[in-house]
Amino acid sequence: MKKIILYLILAFTISNCSSVKTGQQKEGILNSFSKNEIQMILSSDSLTSMRVYKITNKSDSLLLRKKSSYIKPNPNDPIQKAFIKRLYKTVTDSLSLGVGIAASQVGILKNIIWVQRFDKENFPFEVYLNPMITGYSEKKQIYKEGCLSIPNRSETLNNRSYSIVIVYDTENGEHNTETVEGFTSVIFQHEIDHLNGILYLDHLTKEIKDAKKPN
Repeated sequence: MKKIILYLILAFTISNCSSVKTGQQKEGILNSFSKNEIQMILSSDSLTSMRVYKITNKSDSLLLRKKSSYIKPNPNDPIQKAFIKRLYKTVTDSLSLGVGIAASQVGILKNIIWVQRFDKENFPFEVYLNPMITGYSEKKQIYKEGCLSIPNRSETLNNRSYSIVIVYDTENGEHNTETVEGFTSVIFQHEIDHLNGILYLDHLTKEIKDAKKPN
């Protein structure tokens, strides 16, 4: 009889722990995004683009200046998957037609970007989670840059590195390191700036100030 009672207690404990663990796992998925971010992501289906935040709107501009945070790659998180699809739809939308986009540009402060790879065949768009630049070449390049969040304006910058080394996570949680050159590296530098609350106009301002400094 004592063995039966002990068995029942053990079975109940295991069942209860399993339920707690499952609940924690579900909560962990939801905690990838804030409640407000989840509402924004799920406001439409994954084939619908999201509103791009503009610096011409005061509240948008304030958010664009905030740093984004780490996101744990989780291919089993339906919200994460839906957001990645919506972010892709936004950058490729006919009203946008961008070559890259950061999550912060649609109001989601997570380290996620899409970049069009002009250094690869057929120029595919690829998504990157938690991208960071760990190395910059001394060699610079000059390119005219625009931004979906800065309408009706483009400027030529001459301080982007020609070559960069990036580290990032894939959707499936693989951690990779890669060297990127040329125009594609400009896109990476631009989008990773967004994750740090930096706009390309900040680089232009710095260039102007540096040009005015006495030699």
